[in-house]
Amino acid sequence: MIIFISTLALGQTADEIIKEAEDAVKGENSSAVIVMTIKTKDYTRMLEMESWWIGNNKALIVTKAPKKEAGNKTLKIGNEMWSYLHNTETTIKIPPSMMLQSWNGSDFTNDDLVRESNLNRDYDANVIAKEKIAGEESWKIELIPKPDAPVVWGKIYYWVRKSDYLPALVQYYDEKGKMIRYMTYTDIKIFHGKILPGEWTMYSKTEDERKTMIKLKDIRFDVQIPERKFSFQELESGN
Repeated sequence: MIIFISTLALGQTADEIIKEAEDAVKGENSSAVIVMTIKTKDYTRMLEMESWWIGNNKALIVTKAPKKEAGNKTLKIGNEMWSYLHNTETTIKIPPSMMLQSWNGSDFTNDDLVRESNLNRDYDANVIAKEKIAGEESWKIELIPKPDAPVVWGKIYYWVRKSDYLPALVQYYDEKGKMIRYMTYTDIKIFHGKILPGEWTMYSKTEDERKTMIKLKDIRFDVQIPERKFSFQELESGN
């Protein structure tokens, strides 16, 4: 089995490795129950959410807790995104210029949560090294934005585990070469027969002692999701 994987990898491009890693954690159709913990030196804040995705095209995220934020929702259809605030019953359209702004005060962006960007589409990829991350042999892949790609990062380094093609570490750099944030994937476990990192942690490099953890309580892939789930009626409903 190890010989087969090694031989297979020799014929793979960096783009193919990235696609396998992204598909491993995103899938095509999926639903999940997530706990997000935002930690700074001054406070800790927790959110519990349910989410549904159809590839990179559609997404709905519903906040379930805490009570004061329950019912807040984020909807993405194609290149458009809206936020619904339950307490004021207000729907706000998120302009493209705000896709890279913080989602709900976290270290993840609007883009991260609704999967607007596409690494294979927006970046040129090259394997530049093989390194161990948390004891796992991994490919280190450099991602450079394609000309005119609508992205903010000047460069991304993405480590993919050779044993199972799961992402291990991602570093994000600005156009001046300064690292702005990085994400680790840990707590590998099995969800309904699929092996996945159970915890994704985004660390800020611009603010000390700040990070945001996403813990998967449950996630299912290849699920049937009705089209009405991604509608304004669903967005503005009281559910």
